[in-house]
Amino acid sequence: MADHPLAGEHHPSPASSAATALGPLLLLPSELLHEILLRLAVPELLRVRSVARPLSSLISSPDFRRLYHLSSASSGPGPAAAWLLLFKKLPPRDAAIRGFHGPSGRWFRIPVSAILAPAVPPGEDLYFLAASGSSFLFAANGRRELVVVDLTARAARRLPPSPLGPRGTSSWRRFGLKLVADPPGSNRFRFLFAELVNNTPFLFEYRSGTDTWQRSEAVLAEGTSPASPDGTYLCAAHVGPDCVMVYSGPGADDRPVFFRPRFPNAAGAGGHGDRLHVYGDGSAAVVLSAAVDDPTSRTRVKVVTGVELYGFAAVGGDWELVASVPGELVEGFRKPYAVMTGLLAEREGVVRLVLISNCRGAWDLVWLSYDRARGGEWRWVPVPDWGSSKGLNMAGIAVSSTFSRLWPLAAPASSSCGGRQ
Repeated sequence: MADHPLAGEHHPSPASSAATALGPLLLLPSELLHEILLRLAVPELLRVRSVARPLSSLISSPDFRRLYHLSSASSGPGPAAAWLLLFKKLPPRDAAIRGFHGPSGRWFRIPVSAILAPAVPPGEDLYFLAASGSSFLFAANGRRELVVVDLTARAARRLPPSPLGPRGTSSWRRFGLKLVADPPGSNRFRFLFAELVNNTPFLFEYRSGTDTWQRSEAVLAEGTSPASPDGTYLCAAHVGPDCVMVYSGPGADDRPVFFRPRFPNAAGAGGHGDRLHVYGDGSAAVVLSAAVDDPTSRTRVKVVTGVELYGFAAVGGDWELVASVPGELVEGFRKPYAVMTGLLAEREGVVRLVLISNCRGAWDLVWLSYDRARGGEWRWVPVPDWGSSKGLNMAGIAVSSTFSRLWPLAAPASSSCGGRQ
């Protein structure tokens, strides 16, 4: 399936032709026009705004933006309300992020190579780490540094080295980092990651407002595990079912704590090959698989047989089973694979799990969500092929529920980008 360009790219159709085609739309009653526009994805809205001057003022108005944000938040807190963002480099000069939008069921292309160019030298090996609002964070392997892209300002800049010094892409672990817009809706952010330093858990935090890092040693939590929904959970280290979790409270002066939650015997038993453990935002997913014979390739492959979601127990702080994905949903995405990894995130009571697998060079994506507010409802959104998954040079994936609230994406482009030399 081909992806659709995001606003800001060149379109072969003249704007005048597009505006003429939208002419009948302008004759509709305002209530119906609002209803139609509210159903569009952000990239589609921006394209309409760029070619239809009469609609530009309506789409850019504060009232419409407020209605769109409310509609986006209430359209379903499952996968449909979030974006699946994938970074690919094929070829490197055309580096772009592919964004899958649940309501439209389509992929959109978000060009970033031109924005990155002033801050990243040609041939640099980039890896996409995280996204929040208008901020997209990359790790540069050659220079061993972090680069942030601000889509609103269409600018990129390099972050100062962390207290651990320069780091290559292999040093960043997905389960141990998080990017947060701070305050929400702004282009400022906090980047947090947890690591074991000399076998001691530490929390590292970068604030874009001050352009500085802070390093804090975590202390062992006493009694039960922290349970504040406003805090941040990061996995400082993990080997199979064994992990070290670091919790940072919402207060600026809260000292981080760590604990070592244990799984029930059934979830931690067996070899690591048939149980994939995925951590994120205070939850854990255990993906159960079985080895089978693949008649096509005459090799042994794996298939998913079950997915379990765990949370922290109120007493003791260990992992306890929250829910299992229904068998009929598992059958829907039960495909052979050779290797698999995952991404787990939670926002506003919705846990989102993305499983990325590869079989004979072809990538496959599975997107699940668990809605606590709707009585523990599981949802699976089939992700269509993005047209070149075979041999794809995948270089990072993220889920963002704040991307639809990004407004406006097509800000006036700046002729220069900040960055350290």
